[in-house]
Amino acid sequence: MTKTNVAEMIVKNADTQIIKAAVKFYKEAGKAKAFAEFSDPNSLFTFRSLYVFVIDMHGLILAHGADKKLIGKNLLGLKDSDGKPFIKQLIDTAKVKKNGWIEYKWMNSLTKKLTPKQTYFQREGDYIFAGGITKVSK
Repeated sequence: MTKTNVAEMIVKNADTQIIKAAVKFYKEAGKAKAFAEFSDPNSLFTFRSLYVFVIDMHGLILAHGADKKLIGKNLLGLKDSDGKPFIKQLIDTAKVKKNGWIEYKWMNSLTKKLTPKQTYFQREGDYIFAGGITKVSK
């Protein structure tokens, strides 16, 4: 086991735990309060470049912890720098799996650099709760 493997395990665990906590908060607090909290950059659900976003099964952004301007926009056709339609991939994957991981490239909210990301998601009804992490460099 290498230092990179350990770092990757820690980061992935943090990502899955924040999404599980976000779903729990949503169930306890309700949609309006939870989505407002997830969209606050000073939220309990935002830490450095890790944040929660919520989309519906049609690609509409309902909450976003890093960029409030995306809320209310349909990003179904959004592609990463390699042309991968990752929002569509997320939705298609969530239709067959209640939770899991997808990979794509996205702008790091801290460094403002394009980086490979891994996003963990959990589907609850018609909503997909997700959070992405920057892949650890080897």
